[in-house]
Amino acid sequence: MDKKYQVFISSTYEDLKEERDQAIKAVLEMGHIPVGMEMFSAADEEQWQLIARQIEMTDYYVIIVGHRYGSETPEGISYTEKEYDYAKNCGVPTLGFVIDEKAAWPADRIDKESNKKKKLDDFKTKVKLKHVQFWNSKEDLHGKISISLIKTMNSNPRTGWSRADVTVSLSLTKELARLSSENSELRIENQKLINKQAESIDEVREALNILNNNERKLKIRASSSWDDSKEYTRSLLKLFLAAAPNLILENSTEGIAWNIAHSIVGTKYHSYWPFGKVNTEHLIADFVALELVEPSKKKHTVSDKNSYWSLTQLGKKLDKRSRRIQLEEGISTFGEYNKEDSKEDNEEE
Repeated sequence: MDKKYQVFISSTYEDLKEERDQAIKAVLEMGHIPVGMEMFSAADEEQWQLIARQIEMTDYYVIIVGHRYGSETPEGISYTEKEYDYAKNCGVPTLGFVIDEKAAWPADRIDKESNKKKKLDDFKTKVKLKHVQFWNSKEDLHGKISISLIKTMNSNPRTGWSRADVTVSLSLTKELARLSSENSELRIENQKLINKQAESIDEVREALNILNNNERKLKIRASSSWDDSKEYTRSLLKLFLAAAPNLILENSTEGIAWNIAHSIVGTKYHSYWPFGKVNTEHLIADFVALELVEPSKKKHTVSDKNSYWSLTQLGKKLDKRSRRIQLEEGISTFGEYNKEDSKEDNEEE
């Protein structure tokens, strides 16, 4: 085939990945060049200009519509609809493929928000103003895209891509398309990792600030009598970091009380609920509310009546980050209780 057509394939990303792969396969099997928005990042105006130029150079535009409207631009229109409108304005022949409403479809790939559903319905109506094909599976979509493109290319031939002295081989075209697609997927995955890391850092920072800005007063007793108990004020952050090491796997409610008491007074605490069972449960409730601690998933014997807890993923990240800061700053990670605390306690006595 002397002439290669560039076909821009547009759809929402996550929910129609397999269907878009079928569209790419159909174009490649015909010996043409597939292009899609997933090969770029439409996060800002500069990148949108890059996508716009690709659409301007495109010979045919394929739009696949499922049950999601997709991520939106600052103007409140989805990137998919924005691409479709731009292709029409450029005079690029558009081929619409809308999912059959009766087709079986996973519930988690359907928009539930009324606002999104309304925008999606309006977009489908816009696409249906021109002749469209209705599909009910990725295999069905593959066949209909192939047939529609062949008919359109025959009835409405475009400029395409060609060279006078060299015939571009089909294998080279496929390899270039494969490498281009692979590159775009790597870029998307890399951006996802960057976004996820930034989100995780913000989540840890928020939890750390909340813990640091809240204090709790604990009366810790050295014997079975509460008459000799002393009151200490500590931030929730210090209390969490005292309990965290033994929560990486799991710890009991009373074990958490022992760890916290030990971090404040060393070994000078009563082994049976050093600052009370209720106070310990309230502390744990605070950590649970911040999604730092959760009930342990390990199994225990029926005779074991203790409650066990462990760190959540967020709790592990916060403990890891705090301990790393301590190590980098040369601060002891063995707990709050040290010689200065002992000296201070002796002065109080």
